[in-house]
Amino acid sequence: MLKVNDNFQKLPGSYLFSTIAKKVNAYAQAHPDKTLIRLGIGDVTQPLAPAIIEAMHKAVDEMACAETFHGYAPDLGYDFLRNAIAKNDYEARGCEISADEIFVSDGAKCDSGNIQELFALDNKIAVCDPVYPVYVDSNVMAGRTGTYDPKTEKWSDVIYMPCTKENNFVPECPKEIPDVIYLCIPNNPTGTTITKAQLQEWVDYANKNGSVIIYDAAYEAYISEDDVPHSIYECEGARTCAIELRSFSKNAGFTGVRLGFAVVPKDLVREGVSLHDMWARRHGTKYNGAPYIVQRAGEAVYSEAGKAQLKEQVAYYMKNASVIKNGLAEAGYEVFGGVNAPYIWLKTPENMTSWDFFDYLLEKANVVGTPGSGFGPCGEGYFRLTAFGTYENTVAALERIKRI
Repeated sequence: MLKVNDNFQKLPGSYLFSTIAKKVNAYAQAHPDKTLIRLGIGDVTQPLAPAIIEAMHKAVDEMACAETFHGYAPDLGYDFLRNAIAKNDYEARGCEISADEIFVSDGAKCDSGNIQELFALDNKIAVCDPVYPVYVDSNVMAGRTGTYDPKTEKWSDVIYMPCTKENNFVPECPKEIPDVIYLCIPNNPTGTTITKAQLQEWVDYANKNGSVIIYDAAYEAYISEDDVPHSIYECEGARTCAIELRSFSKNAGFTGVRLGFAVVPKDLVREGVSLHDMWARRHGTKYNGAPYIVQRAGEAVYSEAGKAQLKEQVAYYMKNASVIKNGLAEAGYEVFGGVNAPYIWLKTPENMTSWDFFDYLLEKANVVGTPGSGFGPCGEGYFRLTAFGTYENTVAALERIKRI
């Protein structure tokens, strides 16, 4: 008789954003006269840049001719895209990453969930608290996290690295040495980041202890301060301890197109085994690659026109972030983030939990955000708003919030 993976049954409740969607849909059905402004899930609102659309149209036309038709994509991605990534994202920043160390995928979320397959089940993971839920949830499904304590909202075999107001939402290297360390920088949900010197400390810590860092750099395009690194490979020694995940969703608006990549250096070896070779085998066995049309769209991101157009889109969203952050501050809220990331992290009013504030904004202002407690225990009493809405809706949402 078939047996199911009972690790799935250990997950408490439903996925954060599924819970939000159910609550919002229920409210919308009960109040059809209300117009909701959604500043919750990190979906983009601006259309794809013209340079990207032009590349996709050209690729579609190629698919109509026998001479230029493309079937399955190469396991690791087309050379034209991997070369463009290596040149623009790494070589241009002085990072020693070659094209054959880049693995094209259908998005960083999938890579975030799948990368844990490289590690044995008795490895211990460390995560920031609060942090993107996929890191923990995927390890729960694998059976790596131990037992869940509903009182503390923590897993017994997970090392939590508190990110609080007291430490400026920057994690400290844990005393208990983890095998795998998840770092999301700029951070989702707090919108905060660290300097290159601080990141170098993490690289030195990982190399000293034999740990591997999973470095999620999905929001690197939004970095505005000079001392904040765009890649972990800007740090000395990162090739021997770090895997970097990137996404085209937020910097290029590919949430409806799906494209990302992981970087696994050839120097990353544990127990005499190359993690680069393991990930290559995993791709060859379990992944067909992003479609040719999508990868041509990704290549266009690095064209001169693409770079200029995307710079404008990033500026658009960061203008929204400034509107939210400044508006909330003027209204008396304590706010963080919004400088190097398109997220604003705010302290909820006195005596309001994260979910209390969610309901309060939904009912009183018809604004949808994300409860901080959904990102981890340290997220309780905080709330996330995204800058990915339209400018008009962002301004309208702030006016609504100020009125209440």
